[in-house]
Amino acid sequence: MAARRFALKAVDWMAFAERVPPNQKPMFNALKTRSDSLAAKLASLPENPPAIDWAFYKTAVADKAMVDEFEKKFKALKIPEPVDTQTAKIDAQEKEADKSAAAFIQASKQRVVEHEKELQKVRSMIPFDQMTVEDFQEAFPGSRLDKEKYPFWPHRPIAEL
Repeated sequence: MAARRFALKAVDWMAFAERVPPNQKPMFNALKTRSDSLAAKLASLPENPPAIDWAFYKTAVADKAMVDEFEKKFKALKIPEPVDTQTAKIDAQEKEADKSAAAFIQASKQRVVEHEKELQKVRSMIPFDQMTVEDFQEAFPGSRLDKEKYPFWPHRPIAEL
């Protein structure tokens, strides 16, 4: 029964291991070992704790009022289970990451279109070995040297080099 309880929160260790960087493999192995030991310990425990035989204690203990008091307190005892407060935050982060990933994919598609246009431009220009200096400067305007403003070589500000 404990296995059924634990199976709901199983971890895909193979997928997890693929995402671990090589320098963090020892920490990952320690985490997996610790997780496996805790899972084995959890699997060895019964689903419900064994029931207390209150009739035996009433016959074995001289003060029956004390046993009745313990039984009443034990039955009134309710141990609260931890409340999951992090799943909603993680789901919100996941939705936000999905939105940012979708935005990145859309921007990447736009960049691909721009780069395709630039690639088409480069493919349609005349070969470099057949270009003159004027053809090259016309194809790549940023390479034009400003000899009037910067009369000495390299004909551009040192900060741009």
